[in-house]
Amino acid sequence: MVLLSKATTEQYSYIKNCMPTKFSSTIPIVDLSKPDAKTLIVKACEEFGFFKVINHGVSMEAISELEYEAFKFFSMSLNEKEKVGPPNPFGYGSKKIGHNGDVGWIEYLLLNTNQEHNFSVYGKNPEKFRCLLNSYMSSVRKMACEILELMAEGLKIQQKDVFSKLLMDKQSDSIFRVNHYPACPEMTLNDQNLIGFGEHTDPQIISLLRSNNTSGLQIYLRDGNWISVPPDDKSFFINVGDSLQVQHKACY
Repeated sequence: MVLLSKATTEQYSYIKNCMPTKFSSTIPIVDLSKPDAKTLIVKACEEFGFFKVINHGVSMEAISELEYEAFKFFSMSLNEKEKVGPPNPFGYGSKKIGHNGDVGWIEYLLLNTNQEHNFSVYGKNPEKFRCLLNSYMSSVRKMACEILELMAEGLKIQQKDVFSKLLMDKQSDSIFRVNHYPACPEMTLNDQNLIGFGEHTDPQIISLLRSNNTSGLQIYLRDGNWISVPPDDKSFFINVGDSLQVQHKACY
């Protein structure tokens, strides 16, 4: 889940990075309610490694409520937010991304989906945040399993749950992440290489991305070009991770 503050949205047109961008109208779209979904998913994975899903079944009301609570958390003072960090690996983090020295204009919450967290420090109504988060993660997990099982069917793998069972396992290492891009001080806007979350691949089987209606997401194509993904706050974007590529090759 991605959040941008109002000030960031207003300033975003001035923020540049080193990657050439162009919006693409060719991002594959998969309607999960249609019978050809499994075929389209496999094709999108093979050709793009990325696609958008609609009719995903995740309540927009649940998304909005969780976003509102997340905004309230990120609006707290730095001292209050840091009580949830530093991320080791889970918790609140700011600017430093991962263990490789990567830095971005970003703050985030990183949580394990199969682990109880101490929500007593998550704002003034931590129980509400916990309930909304659990409900959202349950819905997204269900959608992810549906996508993975359709993918297995499309690949003609007899064991339908070959991928989804990894997600449902109690020892699953699936994670939930909220990225917040705060407003940038005026002095940093002239930095030509200013980025929020830099170039990377995802190690998971798949990543499910949901953003508000603001541009910024980019993907790298086989032809060596970066393209900007048109924002859509009512859909989810699916990114193929490194683990799925390895498993796909193993299946063949």
